[in-house]
This record gives sequence, C-alpha cells and structure tokens, in this order.
Amino acid sequence: MGTQFRKALTLTVTNFSQKSSPINSPPFPSGGCDWIIKVYPKGSGDDNYLSLFLSPDDPKSLGINWKRKANFYFVLLNQSGRELHKTPEIGDQWFCADSLSWGFPQTLPRRKLADKIFLDNDRFNIEIYIKVVEVVEGYHMFPASFTNKLLQSCLAYPDKSEKDTVDVNGFQVLSSQVTSVRQVLDEHPDIAVDIRSKNQVVKTEYMNVLLRVIETMGKPPQSISETELTNVHSELTELTEVGFKVEWLKTKLEEFSVEWKKANADGCRIQQLEEHVKNLELTVLDLKAELDMEKAKSTSDAATILLLQDTLSDLKIELGKEKAKTATATDKFFLLKETYSDLKVELEKEKAKSSSAAAKVLSLEEALSDLKVELNQNRESPGTNVLSWEDDDDDLFSNTNCLGIQQKTNVYKRIN
Repeated sequence: MGTQFRKALTLTVTNFSQKSSPINSPPFPSGGCDWIIKVYPKGSGDDNYLSLFLSPDDPKSLGINWKRKANFYFVLLNQSGRELHKTPEIGDQWFCADSLSWGFPQTLPRRKLADKIFLDNDRFNIEIYIKVVEVVEGYHMFPASFTNKLLQSCLAYPDKSEKDTVDVNGFQVLSSQVTSVRQVLDEHPDIAVDIRSKNQVVKTEYMNVLLRVIETMGKPPQSISETELTNVHSELTELTEVGFKVEWLKTKLEEFSVEWKKANADGCRIQQLEEHVKNLELTVLDLKAELDMEKAKSTSDAATILLLQDTLSDLKIELGKEKAKTATATDKFFLLKETYSDLKVELEKEKAKSSSAAAKVLSLEEALSDLKVELNQNRESPGTNVLSWEDDDDDLFSNTNCLGIQQKTNVYKRIN
C-alpha cells in the first residue's frame, strides 16, 4: 500500500481537437493491481468538456469481493512541462466491482484547453498521482483454464521420466532447476502452503511458471517485449489464483514494469526523434525545392522589374517634354489673353469715337436739311425779305427776322 503520492504515469494526447472516441492509457501498477486512465476528449456526458477517470485495468483478475481505497489527482501539462490545469484530489475513494471508475466528468472546458495547446501542435500530457491506502484482496475459484493449460504443457513433453527430476519440498523439478527452486523456497518458505492442487504434475508445472516469471524479471527491462511483460503479469496473477503467495514478486513486478516503461519510453523517444529528424529532412528537401522555385521566380521578377524601370524612365522623359510643351502653350495663352484685353479696350475707345462722330454727322445732316428748307423758302419769296430788310431797318429785329437769325446761329453752332 502506498503511503504518499507518486507519479504513476504520463499519457500524451495528440491531435486533441480531432479526437472524439474515448482513449485508454497503458496499464500501470499500484497497490497490487494495474490501473488505466480513461480519457474522454468530448466528455462522458457533456461534449463541451474533457473527462478523466481512473479504473482498474482488469477487474476480473482481482477475484471476488476485491477492494482498493485510493487517493489520486490529475495534472495537465503542455509540451514544455508547464502546468495547464490540476484537478482537485479525490481522497479515500473505494474502488470495487460496483464502483469501477472515479474521476472528473468536467475536468476542463474543451475550448479553453484547445486555446492553451494551440501553439503546442494540438497535444498535451496527462499525469496521474496516486496512493493506494488500503487493499482488500479478492478470492478466486480454482481456474480450470489455467489447469488445462498446465496439463497441455505436460502432455507436450511425455518423455520426462522420474530419474530426470528431483523432489524439492514436494515439487518434482529438473536437476537444472534444483538450485533456483531451493533458493525461492528458502527465502519464501510459505510460498506454496496454500496451493489447492495436489496433483504432482500440475504442481511441477506451477513451479515451472514461477521460475519462468522470475527468469524473465531478471532480464534487462529493455530486452523484453511488451507481450512478454503482459504474459508475466498474467502468469503471476494465475499463480496467485491457484494459491501461491507471491506478493513480494508482485512488488518487484511493479518496479520492473516502471523500469520497462521508462526504458521503452526512452526508446520510443529516440524513435520519435528519429522520425522527427526524417520528417525534418523531408521538410528541408521540400523547402529547398520551393526555394529553387522562388529563385527562378525571383530571376523572372528581376527581369520584369528592370523592364518596368526602363519603361518608367521613358515615361519620365516623355512627361518632361509634355510639361515643356505645356509651359510654352501657357505662355502663348497669357500673351493672347493680354492682347485680347488691349484690343477690347481699344475697341471700346473706337466705339466711343464712332458714337461721337455719328452724333456729329447726324447734327450736320440736320443743319444741312434746315439750310435746304430755308434756301427753298428764300427762292420762293426772295424780294420780300430783302426789301423788308433794306426798307425797314426797324423791322430788323422783328419776330420773323429774329427767328431767321436764331436759326442761322443754331446752324452755325451745330457746324462748329
């Protein structure tokens, strides 16, 4: 049983925005059983939330009436290790056949999480911290399937004889296995006291399974496959079901599993880095091809720019010429405008002179007309006027004569 929290697993979730189906983490050991994290990218009941739960990996392997009291919490991290979110701690919660999962249906809003991991290639890590504070082991019915498997193993080697085996505390083992079996029995004398089967063949095969488990766990973690490790878990569980007391071996298996996961995580990391390098190399090749295209395009663009510059220079020259022409035309316009103004003034003067001359002509025509009238009158009666003028000086200023003088005077004035 755990006494303090420990980080049991780090799960990486990729392409989060595209995920919709539940995700199960790899199993991890704690408190005598394997656990998994259940991730619901679109929630267990509300699509707007991320949901996280903790569950036993294989509840059936724990037997009947098993229980585990555990405390745990989750931490969400970005790829740089910065904490994005930490759940509250679930304390002293019992896991059993009727309550297999506990967790957080609304761990974090999806939109909020998506915003936080936008620049992290749509990926983040989930860490679980757990301590198992109490364990109630379940009991098992005798596993007929396991017995059948052992019997099949025995039948596969019918040529084994009594002289090839040695009895070690009721176990018939091969001579090559005696030292290993005695060492196990010396260190753990009660390991087989509760074995249910009394069949010597079956008991021997049980011991063979135990030795195989111990042998596998003695290898470097990185040298065994995931299938081999899974088989070790399964075989150790089966040994427990038939009565072997192997709690000490379960503890070692937990530690071994952690080392195996670490070793394989490093291997996966190296593999990921290699893949990343390959992807980068492909990206570099693509960029080089694109760069060559851009260079070719740049060369074409440079030629176009030079042509445009030449055209622009020609246009500037032509514009300068047009401006010069425009300046000359403007000068001519202002000169013509001044000439027009002068001519207009002179015309006005001439018009004034013409009006005065016309008035004089009109006056002369009127005076001439009057003289003609008077001349005609004198022609009709010439003697009367002369005699009157000569004979009667007193009549010189008579009304008639005065009128004639006045008319003559007026004619004179008009002429002058």
